[in-house]
Amino acid sequence: MKAAPSQRIRSILVANRGEIAIRVMRAANELGLRTVAIYSQEDRFSLHRTKADEAYLVGAGLKPVEAYLDIAGVLAIAREAQVDAIHPGYGLLSENPALAHACAAAGIVFIGPRPETMEVLGNKVAARALAVAAGVAVMPATGPLSADPGECARLAREIGYPVMVKASWGGGGRGTRAVEDEAQLRELLPLARREALLAFGNDEVYLEKLVRQARHVEVQILGDQHGNLVHLYERDCSMQRRNQKVVERAPAVFLTAAQRAALTEAALAIGRAARYLNAGTVEFLEDAATGRCYFIEVNPRIQVEHTVTEEVTGIDLVKAQIRIAGGARIGAPDSGVPPQDEIRVSGHALQCRITTEDPENNFVPDYGKIAAYRSPAGFGIRLDAGTAYTGAIITRSYDSLLVKVTAWAPTPEETIARMHRALWEFRIRGVVTNLRFLDQLITHPRFAHAEYTTRFIDQTPELYRSPAKRDRATRLLAGIGATIVNGNPEVQGRPRPAHFTLPPPPPAALPAPAPGTKHKLAELGPEGFARWMRAEERVLLTDTAMRDAHQSLLATRLRTADLAAAAPYYASLAPQLFSLECWGGATFDVALRFLREDPWERLAQLRARVPNILLQMLLRSANAVGYANYPDNVLRFFVARAAANGIDVFRIFDCLNWVENMRVAIDAVLESGKLCAAAI
Repeated sequence: MKAAPSQRIRSILVANRGEIAIRVMRAANELGLRTVAIYSQEDRFSLHRTKADEAYLVGAGLKPVEAYLDIAGVLAIAREAQVDAIHPGYGLLSENPALAHACAAAGIVFIGPRPETMEVLGNKVAARALAVAAGVAVMPATGPLSADPGECARLAREIGYPVMVKASWGGGGRGTRAVEDEAQLRELLPLARREALLAFGNDEVYLEKLVRQARHVEVQILGDQHGNLVHLYERDCSMQRRNQKVVERAPAVFLTAAQRAALTEAALAIGRAARYLNAGTVEFLEDAATGRCYFIEVNPRIQVEHTVTEEVTGIDLVKAQIRIAGGARIGAPDSGVPPQDEIRVSGHALQCRITTEDPENNFVPDYGKIAAYRSPAGFGIRLDAGTAYTGAIITRSYDSLLVKVTAWAPTPEETIARMHRALWEFRIRGVVTNLRFLDQLITHPRFAHAEYTTRFIDQTPELYRSPAKRDRATRLLAGIGATIVNGNPEVQGRPRPAHFTLPPPPPAALPAPAPGTKHKLAELGPEGFARWMRAEERVLLTDTAMRDAHQSLLATRLRTADLAAAAPYYASLAPQLFSLECWGGATFDVALRFLREDPWERLAQLRARVPNILLQMLLRSANAVGYANYPDNVLRFFVARAAANGIDVFRIFDCLNWVENMRVAIDAVLESGKLCAAAI
């Protein structure tokens, strides 16, 4: 295990949930740090809780989202757990300067920007003013809107429709609405305010000019406590629906080298003006018609799509966040971030967000239990998941993100092909997902050639006409299982055939069975046989197919006729075997209850057909071959009869590993003159 990045940080509380909480914990674990999770009552079964070294309930009695917004509760847990730092992840409290202030007051390191930086950049209106002062072009916009509808309408007319209503605080498209005219403004403005208040605890919004044909490009920046600031190039986040990102890629393939240089320099200019510390994202809109880029906002946190930047630069952003918060200097080896002139882009990366949304039903989120989950793997595929596994319960309490899949390859074409393969490898049953929609999107010719804007999804109806997966395997298995348990309704009431044709055994010339372990036991007796076993240097093999293997393969329904037909092949072709384990609780139970056969008759047939190999059974000590403790005299009688009818080796075990409970069975086997193999 590596040492902690600095003496200042030895433990981290992750003030978040789901996928990003797990992402931070993994980075902290690699750095040798102790991790602490918080969870709401609704998240008590979530995976992020069990990934941490310690986990604490937060926001008891509060609503699911409000629990994670309880700053006082988070700080109380941080003090109780004696952590050195808090990582806010993304969303929830990540852009709330009150948490950063509370951390500073408590002497806890906040892994993110300074509180005053968050107050400036977290407010989009103040961030615009900072960008203007830094000489960066901004989109025409208003200041914070007043409560007067008439004044809001006047400001919208000054900018010119269409406009965007945007939340001053937060990101992720929450509180954002496209407005075409004054009537729509009056309708959507209250909705945007309410959504912003619910998501960020603040209903302040403003208006921004809407560019019809726009591309969304953002630049990742990192700053340290020593005044160093670098960029990690850009991400293309134009694939959006309702202002929510769906697919992200790096680098932006439509940018020229000159445009890329201008964009990254503009991001650094804003970062320098803000004295930016830790990880952040500077977001721009490019007018596809003119190629001009306009600053829109800064997200002072790690972002959902940070994985594509990590893949193409090879820099672990979350580790860098932790190291920088601990005092590391960018450019020094202990920071994990090289100087600017050594940061390179290698290959192309693509991220898809797998959600439990129904594209055919207006992307309404689906909820329920994941009945089956299988994820892709292989070279160039990365998964970042929260609660994605068979049996997971998807609730209505939180967003619909299930897992992020990121593909890397040397070229854009190969990256798309790899993602296409990964999406088709997914198997998620029990909830509706957007898997087929995503595949339609990334394989669309316009996506491959970067001929799209932020309105691509809304303007491309063929994306919603994805071929439905037939899921034949699940239906086939369900049908077979139902028939095995309940019978086939198609033959109910029909007379049984007079004769059934048994499957013929494979043609083979069977020599006379050679002497085997059965003969050696008769020759040496139990004690002499035991001495022979201990002296034997070769491995002695027991075949358990007649007791164990067939149970899983054929649902415990293997008939005596089938076993008896196979038995002579063992005797003639495998006389070197130590034993055949052919009897036990499950086989006894199945013969009686399901097959309506006599298990003693089965034993007699096997003994007659295998005269040269020891026959072995599994004995459940005081339970014999049943599911309850039986009187001692019943157990002794059973062992004696089993020995007389052909069992040579009794493998005895006890469910509690209690040797005294095995004593009666052991003594009964020894009295019968057979071999006892007691096991714990």
